[in-house]
Amino acid sequence: MDVNILASGSKGNSCLIKTSHHNILIDIGTTFKYIKNALKSVNLSPDKIDYIFISHTHKDHISALKGFIKNNNPFVCLSEKMFNDLEELQNYNKILIYNDEIILDDLNIEIFKTSHDASDSRGFIIKSNNSQIVYVTDTGYINSKLFKKLYNKDMYIIESNHDPQKLREGKYPVWLQNRILSDYGHLSNQMTGTYLSKLIGPKTKKIILAHLSEENNDKELALKTVKDILKESGIKFNNIECAKQFINTEVDVV
Repeated sequence: MDVNILASGSKGNSCLIKTSHHNILIDIGTTFKYIKNALKSVNLSPDKIDYIFISHTHKDHISALKGFIKNNNPFVCLSEKMFNDLEELQNYNKILIYNDEIILDDLNIEIFKTSHDASDSRGFIIKSNNSQIVYVTDTGYINSKLFKKLYNKDMYIIESNHDPQKLREGKYPVWLQNRILSDYGHLSNQMTGTYLSKLIGPKTKKIILAHLSEENNDKELALKTVKDILKESGIKFNNIECAKQFINTEVDVV
């Protein structure tokens, strides 16, 4: 699998995954123009995207969807609750409602529940040949019942949204701070480090920290916090980087 994180942050999120048979997007935030140009920068025409998977229907994950399906014809894969949220899909003829798993030739995508203040929200385990990627953003926590399922994957693309101290000392109103810190909000750097200490294993090659807040986090702080927690847990792992808001993050083939 080739992985390109086209955008990551509160202004829009989208991740491209390419296999020998399929080109899929996980989420499609930002704008149609941005997504089109981002795909062209990796030598891929937008009409070559054959599936779009939606994690939830907040604007920063679906804002380019309407323009994209107006100009192209991919399958849109989402839950029934998400479908009901999106008026632009009601007359669209290529909808695939997912539950727990979708198999597409050389791709197997396992879908699991996350915890966010949307009508429904999901994470994904993307499998192709012998490689597996976990993709999870926009969740207040990761249920411990999922640990066994998520353990020892080749790559983790995981939210590391905020530093709690920066959030509390920042300019966000208290109600918004409380929302972000709640079980239906976002993962902090500390939580992400703790979860990764339980999930990464001998097969793990790469970690991408995603959905960093521009106001309440920064790259250096996120990386240091996660690495320090892994070190405290007796785990030596340095192949970690942060995805960026409007810069393509190209990840090694897994």
